[in-house]
Amino acid sequence: MYPKQFEKLVDFFRCLPGVGAKTAERYAFYLLDKDPEEINAYSEALKDSLTIKRCQTCFNLAEDTLCPICKDPSRNQKLICVVASAKDVLSIEKTNSYDGVYHVLGGLISTSKGIMPQDLQFESLKNRIEEDTQEIIVATNLTLDGETTALYLNKFLQDKQVLVTRLAQGLPMGGHLDYADELTLIHSFAGRKSIDK
Repeated sequence: MYPKQFEKLVDFFRCLPGVGAKTAERYAFYLLDKDPEEINAYSEALKDSLTIKRCQTCFNLAEDTLCPICKDPSRNQKLICVVASAKDVLSIEKTNSYDGVYHVLGGLISTSKGIMPQDLQFESLKNRIEEDTQEIIVATNLTLDGETTALYLNKFLQDKQVLVTRLAQGLPMGGHLDYADELTLIHSFAGRKSIDK
């Protein structure tokens, strides 16, 4: 029904996460309506993405051997926030509330998906910890895989004399008790604090 090149374009878009057949078609038609200069710009951006590397220190996305965060002398090198992916770094950076550095594991431990500790960047994290490292902040998702990874990390770093913390958990601002799941309520009670007077 469609030319082969168009079908190939649709198939390419269908490979993207969360994109079904209809959305892939819509994307393909959208591109066909663009002028050749814009299509070439998309093509160049895709080609340029092949030059993206992983930072040699933290495994975040980088253009050179180090990412901009590891290069920044104003960042607190004694605080290391451990995340699953580079996407998580971006989320935390948007808050403008953290001035330390990061360590990207490259995923979470998941026995169901066959992802084991040796598949992730645990050893390189251990090698980064020095005597003056103050804290390792574990910022993994509040899922079974995220919790498993956090528990493993805590045990893995026991021989290092460093404080290992986990991001606070509990009810979100504007949340309602009757909509909260049991795990959220358990964490909310465990992490309760006094109300300042």
